[in-house]
Amino acid sequence: MEIMIYALVSVRGERGELDVLLNGIKGISGGHLYAVSANEVAAVVSDIEQSRFQADRAGAIEYAGVIEALSRQFTLLPMRFGSAMESTEAIHQMLERNYPGIDQNLRQVENKFEFGLKVFCDSEKLRTDLMAQSRADNPETTLPTSETPNSVYKDWVNKKLKEHRLEELLLKHVDSVISILTEQLTQMNAQCKFKKMSSESMIIDAVFLLGKSLKDQLILKIEELQNRYPGLNFILTGPWPPYNFVEITIT
Repeated sequence: MEIMIYALVSVRGERGELDVLLNGIKGISGGHLYAVSANEVAAVVSDIEQSRFQADRAGAIEYAGVIEALSRQFTLLPMRFGSAMESTEAIHQMLERNYPGIDQNLRQVENKFEFGLKVFCDSEKLRTDLMAQSRADNPETTLPTSETPNSVYKDWVNKKLKEHRLEELLLKHVDSVISILTEQLTQMNAQCKFKKMSSESMIIDAVFLLGKSLKDQLILKIEELQNRYPGLNFILTGPWPPYNFVEITIT
């Protein structure tokens, strides 16, 4: 028998409220949830039989459901799916040993939500539109061409130069969108993480951490960006527990 850890929860004066909540929800495979505490932090856990545990999609959904239910009432740090220790004593010692870092991270995400933003487009059409706009803005500008004398390689080289120019225009456009978004989020004291060009169709994959009271303001900002860039598709998700803003290594 092992003990699965779902999340580390701030329980400053709220341990009784946590116990009440845990009595009303179930863990993976209907397991009983309970708390292991140290100072003002508690690990929400359930007992599991390792031989019967399967790290499958259904289990991951149940696991995330527990974290989601906890996050509605408590500040927490989600644990990675499948995190487990051999005993409540080992968990208690882990909490004691890592308490300063855990407490610091909990204070950092207190009263905040995480949101995800994915920006999609038809990248080929966007490249074509950006090139047309570039030519309209700079009519004397021409695409780079190879100075290589006529040869079997010249067409291939010119094709690669054109592709490079199109890619430059696309990346510059993505950077401009990120710059505008970052400026707006900075005004909301949000923390941001961006990935560019995750795929041909997903040009921006971002996560934000910001105050719970700013949800409607964030939605409005994304709607304004959607109107400004009709060729892009902005998909905002959340609020979520702070999965991407936990910066602690548990020892």
